[in-house]
Amino acid sequence: MTQTALILGANGKVGGHVARAFRAAGWAIRPYQRGTDMTRAAQGCDVIFNGLNPPNYHDWANILPAITTQVLDAAKASGAAVLFPGNVYVYGTRPGPWDDTTPHVPVTRKGRIRAEVEARYRAAADAGVQTILLRAGDFIDPDSDQDLMGIVFLKKLHKGIVTTMGDPDADHAYAYLPDLARAMVMLAEKRAALPAFSDTPFPGHTFTIRELTASLSQMTGRPLSIRRFPWWALRLGGPFWELAREMTEMRYLYDLPHRLSDGPLSQRLPEFRATPLGEVLQTVLARNTRFATAA
Repeated sequence: MTQTALILGANGKVGGHVARAFRAAGWAIRPYQRGTDMTRAAQGCDVIFNGLNPPNYHDWANILPAITTQVLDAAKASGAAVLFPGNVYVYGTRPGPWDDTTPHVPVTRKGRIRAEVEARYRAAADAGVQTILLRAGDFIDPDSDQDLMGIVFLKKLHKGIVTTMGDPDADHAYAYLPDLARAMVMLAEKRAALPAFSDTPFPGHTFTIRELTASLSQMTGRPLSIRRFPWWALRLGGPFWELAREMTEMRYLYDLPHRLSDGPLSQRLPEFRATPLGEVLQTVLARNTRFATAA
């Protein structure tokens, strides 16, 4: 029998990839229409993927709890399992590698909000709502340059510059979205063997900005230099620019060396294989039209 996934945020960055991955695996896809009755939309669905997220961190304190309430109500009424992409904000500045046993000690407001949301999913698991959380670092999107690679790191690549937001020698975790989406689907298909609440770190790829710069230089045959991101501009804009204010709060993550453990994912999905980093970087270069034109 064909299984059905309700995709919340099907037009979004993560939701679009997850929808395609479910479809490729033979699932029926039901995109959720914002503003409609989510509980009704979830009827007959096997899983609910919660990819709803306010753009530019807008009003997280109010919007994320409201979304969580809707999702949990829909899951309780339909019996569907919830798939939820977690992030690393909950860990604060604890040393890694981070895994499913790492305590949540957030050091930012957004980290505390995410920790509170996750706590609600954990509590709902005791009431029979299964939640499968797949936790990842910063996204790399092959379909758009609206990720950190495009917006910051490689914005000036056509000028031979890679921009770093912190310590260029600090390890940083990234998730290639097609890989993350495939892993989501694979976990959904194994949900009967998972606990009521499962927290699976997605190791993805971990590298420093200096390593990224060296790899891109070798791939393109061009010398590249590293420049610092102008955080001062965001601090000046913070009082009247919401995104600048919210990004500044997360600055610590670009100086804090971190990675996500591959242990839990290897145990739950031993057959999963990530796209090699070289192929990921090729997609990043291919979408960077300004660099291609300059080259």
